[in-house]
Amino acid sequence: MPFRRGWIALLLFALAMINYIDRVTLSFAAGPIAKEYGLDPVSLGYLFSSFLWTYALFLIPMGLLVDRFGAKRIAGFGLTLWSLATAATGLSTGFASLLATRLAMGAGEATSNPAGARVIREWMPAGERGAMNAAFNSGSYAGPALCALVAGPIIEHFGWRALFFAAGAIGLLWLICWLSFFSRPEDARWLSEPERAKILAERTGNTAAAGNRTGLIGMLSSGPTLWGLALTMGCNVYSQYLFLTWLPSYLQVTKGLTIAKTGLYAAIPYTVAVVLCIVIGFLSDRMMRGEVGGGRRRYVIASTMMLAATVLFAPFVDALWLILALIAVSLTGIASTTSLTFSLVNDLLPNPRDIGVAMAFVVVGGNVFGLMAPIVTGYVIQATGSYDGAFYVAGALLICGAASVLTLTRTPIGARRSEAESEVAPLSQRI
Repeated sequence: MPFRRGWIALLLFALAMINYIDRVTLSFAAGPIAKEYGLDPVSLGYLFSSFLWTYALFLIPMGLLVDRFGAKRIAGFGLTLWSLATAATGLSTGFASLLATRLAMGAGEATSNPAGARVIREWMPAGERGAMNAAFNSGSYAGPALCALVAGPIIEHFGWRALFFAAGAIGLLWLICWLSFFSRPEDARWLSEPERAKILAERTGNTAAAGNRTGLIGMLSSGPTLWGLALTMGCNVYSQYLFLTWLPSYLQVTKGLTIAKTGLYAAIPYTVAVVLCIVIGFLSDRMMRGEVGGGRRRYVIASTMMLAATVLFAPFVDALWLILALIAVSLTGIASTTSLTFSLVNDLLPNPRDIGVAMAFVVVGGNVFGLMAPIVTGYVIQATGSYDGAFYVAGALLICGAASVLTLTRTPIGARRSEAESEVAPLSQRI
């Protein structure tokens, strides 16, 4: 990737990283918070899930706003809101105020994925979408890894409230860079003319030429593709939030680790996932060889979901190093599935002006499942005294997601099957 548009990749990586730092702060501070306020596992499960309630509710409205007003303004507004809400969590006085700040944070974070998808569609040649989405999504795993390393020392030396103040401040620093630096490639004065020409010429790929906008209702009623992508994302995101919200507690309860050691060990699988997610995204672009319009990326997605399903073996493993290895493999599959599904949405969407709302719908599907993961896990732990059932549910959903992407995403978004056969069939014959 040429250096100058590499800055856009770095901005998006940092956006996702900050987004997920703010999401997981509560998970790493759960121990002292639960002790201070007398919270049981079910109460923690609802708190872990709560930001996803408003996140899912506002995703489609935020996607519509991104499509209308552009990524720069909407992402800037969203990050301001969620950073202030994260900092305000450090001022909470009990369950109710914790819940209120998490709900506000979720509403702000609903801007990030629609805005990121719009930026990638505007800035990246079609043949680089896999790597760019992988860079964007890998920030979602770098954030928990970084938080895991610093949360323990911050909590031990300054208290759990300081962790939320620090996380909120990082977001406001990113906002300054975003507002000062970002613009569309057509308007970026720091972009060279040859690179600008390449981006504008190749960002559509071999997807059908854009005509009138389809709109969300048209995309949903025309065929199963957008529904299938949302279902695939849901089956994947369930496992992601199982790890995001309960992994620190799992390591502390089942392996007897302190808060500081939990952070160190939890950072390992997330760091591995960051690196391998980018590698897999790059390899998926090489496999496509520029032929993105037919949706061939679905086969890679099915493979990464089966890789993630190795979480099914976790209940049968006792050694800490082997547990961490399994979690690293599963997180790699989960991270790769998310980034590749984002790429597949772009691959199958003819009109780039619909990208914000299409991506928002897919992410809503993911987070409807995701918001259930912390709650279901809390009830499983309370009922059984074990995490084993939680791993079984996650693994089964991942296998269902692999079947979904293979069977439900075989036509372009917004195109009825009869209209798409002549376009997709020649490509599928070459696969």
